[in-house]
Amino acid sequence: MKTKWLFLSLALTLSGVLSGCEKSLMIFDPKGPQAKTLSDTILFSIFMMIGILLVVYILFTFMLVKYRASKLDKDYEPPHEEGSKWLEITWTVIPIVIVIVLSVVTVRTTSDVEKTPKAYADEKPLVIYASSSNWKWHFSYPEENIETVNYVNIPVKRPVEFRLYSYGPITSFWIPQLAGQKYAMSDMVTKIHLAAETPGSYIGKNSNFSGEGFAHMEFEAQAMTDKEYEEWIHDVKTTAPKLTEKEFDSLLKTPHVGRKTYNSTHLDFRPAPEGEHAVHHHNEESRDSDSSMEHDAKLDSASSMHDHMHQEATN
Repeated sequence: MKTKWLFLSLALTLSGVLSGCEKSLMIFDPKGPQAKTLSDTILFSIFMMIGILLVVYILFTFMLVKYRASKLDKDYEPPHEEGSKWLEITWTVIPIVIVIVLSVVTVRTTSDVEKTPKAYADEKPLVIYASSSNWKWHFSYPEENIETVNYVNIPVKRPVEFRLYSYGPITSFWIPQLAGQKYAMSDMVTKIHLAAETPGSYIGKNSNFSGEGFAHMEFEAQAMTDKEYEEWIHDVKTTAPKLTEKEFDSLLKTPHVGRKTYNSTHLDFRPAPEGEHAVHHHNEESRDSDSSMEHDAKLDSASSMHDHMHQEATN
């Protein structure tokens, strides 16, 4: 009876854990080359670790059976065994080889997913700025001059370059079925490359805890055919309102909003922190300004002292 309840409890626990990990398990159903590369690397690592555990458990069982205690005479003394130099070399080299193999695979995978997918290397990517704020996502299309909130549409079989930054705490941009995750920060722009090879709706999320609204910070990534994508762009340009600076500031202050679409982007009046708008340039300008103000103050002080000395000499 106890065994029955033990298995039942184990089944319920596993079902609860797996249901909670449903979104994470989507990485094993890739719909793009970058996600496929990551999925293959994870599966390779899992199978390699399973193989290692299998060997360890087989050897462990063999040792237990072969050298188990048996009914021997009380005065029995086991024979003296010397250590084996080759065995010690073997179990030292094997872990080193395992680490080297996993390291090489991981480094190559990381290098591959940081670039435009190989199949689309000669094509111009669609650039989309993805910025986060508490607790929403803003997607700016400079090529089409439109902007969306909490959803993003992309054409299939075309490379997409997301440029990420944040208007609040650090977040992590992740579309499990299309690419890996990368941080979005307030003082710099990071990039993530992907391509969708199958039309469909994919879940995107913030995978980095960023406050009380973190759990609701999800968005839909819709992969469309070229025709559907062009029709959507035309519809936005003919029906959506312009995004004003006042409206954008209101969006930043509002914790939760639904989907929104605009026929312009906030990049016109609130550029991303890159290029001449990068934070280090602002810091340099600030330092130059402070230096200039300090220089002017010294000149004013010297001029005042000179006038004072001249007045005393005249008196």
